[in-house]
Amino acid sequence: MKPGKELIFLPLGGSGEIGMNVNLYGCNGKWIMVDLGMTFADPNLPGIELVLPDLSFIEDRQKDLLGIVLTHGHEDHIGAIPYLVGDFDVPLFATPFTAGLIRKKLIEEGIERDVELNVVPLEGEVNLGPFKCRYVPLAHSIPEGNALLIETPYGKIFHTGDWKLDEAPVLGVPSTAEELTALGDEGILALVGDSTNVFNPEASGSETGVREGLDKVIAGHKGRVLVTTFASNAARLHTLGEVAKDTGRQICVVGRSLDRILEVSKSVGYLTDFPRTISQEEAMKVPRDKLLIVSTGAQGEARAALSRIADGDHPYIKLERGDLVVYSSKQIPGNEISIGRVQNALAAKGIEIITDRQAHVHVSGHPGIPELEAMYGWIRPQISIPVHGERRHMEEHARLARRVGVPEAVVPVNGSAIRLAPGKPQIISHEPVGRLVLDGDVILPADGATMLARRRMMHNGLIAVFVVLDGKGRLLAPPQVQSHGVPVEDDRDEFLDDCVSAASEAVAKTRGKTEEALAEAIRVAVRRTAREWTGKKPITEVTVTRVKG
Repeated sequence: MKPGKELIFLPLGGSGEIGMNVNLYGCNGKWIMVDLGMTFADPNLPGIELVLPDLSFIEDRQKDLLGIVLTHGHEDHIGAIPYLVGDFDVPLFATPFTAGLIRKKLIEEGIERDVELNVVPLEGEVNLGPFKCRYVPLAHSIPEGNALLIETPYGKIFHTGDWKLDEAPVLGVPSTAEELTALGDEGILALVGDSTNVFNPEASGSETGVREGLDKVIAGHKGRVLVTTFASNAARLHTLGEVAKDTGRQICVVGRSLDRILEVSKSVGYLTDFPRTISQEEAMKVPRDKLLIVSTGAQGEARAALSRIADGDHPYIKLERGDLVVYSSKQIPGNEISIGRVQNALAAKGIEIITDRQAHVHVSGHPGIPELEAMYGWIRPQISIPVHGERRHMEEHARLARRVGVPEAVVPVNGSAIRLAPGKPQIISHEPVGRLVLDGDVILPADGATMLARRRMMHNGLIAVFVVLDGKGRLLAPPQVQSHGVPVEDDRDEFLDDCVSAASEAVAKTRGKTEEALAEAIRVAVRRTAREWTGKKPITEVTVTRVKG
């Protein structure tokens, strides 16, 4: 595919899922990319933490890619940059705070000199071939949340990024209703927008109300208080700094990602009045009712600070009966088990837990129904393209758009190439998409041989058989059999004896055959024995060695 005299929208990630946002716009033979995010692995990817988008489609056309424009600094919008941007010789564009986060990532990977990172002023513009992108500030849970107004010869796109409405934001100055209405007056062809909170019948609410809720929860508490939140939520960090002052507590920040957000925020003029933080060693010497800890780990991440604290493994921070943990965050679907594990560990220590279900300690950074309706009233697009949601979110978003009078709504999946203009919007092709995983320092296909084998080992276990033969194909010693993860427990020795017998019989029956045939016969015999014992089909690897002489 090469875009002709037309305007095409093509998502490579973030449509049909929450996370890993990557979107392409094509026009007059050229492409731009909006965002380059990642997501986190689920239990179906053992040993994996980060999942990246497969960009093969645009890699094959990278001579036509003009640049990558970033809306804001959340991981699901910029997290894949340090791993994948090296495959493209194109410039990046971001506003100051987002650029600061990206620069940190590039430095950590040692590629900061290899990537052109352009800092765009707030409400600035980026001109790339037939695309003119204007940053439009919107409220979100991170500084410098932006929509993009993308002007092309075939019409204007309002790409919302992540957003909400906040009448009293604590960081930044989002566009007003009057300013957004003025954009709508210019004539908008399509709104490509956030679907995450489309089932919420109420507006997300203001960050200002969270401060009042946290004050009520923390004031008067006699023990240590730990608040966990999304590290990137700089607005919440500002709120927690004010709560520490309100409640007369010193503040200790625990988690490298929180340190990074504080550092970058201050470097570009945010959080400059955040109270002085104390070290983790100092924190344990502060009177219990005078300490507020801010920690990573709100989603139950195994290596995050809160998990280690709950397990008693953190080198400095300790909690005990009478202390309080506040989840100033939303539980992301899919993380229920990991969050529950941490909360159960805390409860076992007699630590009180408060979430957004018990008190007003969190507001979302995504728009509910009233906010979506308001935005459509201001922008008045001809076409709605829901993104940033699972399929159920996007279908509901499309219904909402039609209900408020948008003439056309098209729901994409990753890989859907949608011609927006000229003519009626329609899906014109489905391009190949996929997922990659970061396994240690190696990037692999999520559905490739390595991950398939690992899943099979996780579910069925592994048996390794070692056979040594003489020059005439006779056993020089009994076969050696090792099993890993095969469910035999107390009967392990008897099971291994049966596997040895099965391997020996296979050698006797296939004497004189090729090594490949012999190895396959042993594999089948041992695997059959395992299935008879356990009902499982473990991966079975056979090594045959011949000793001549």
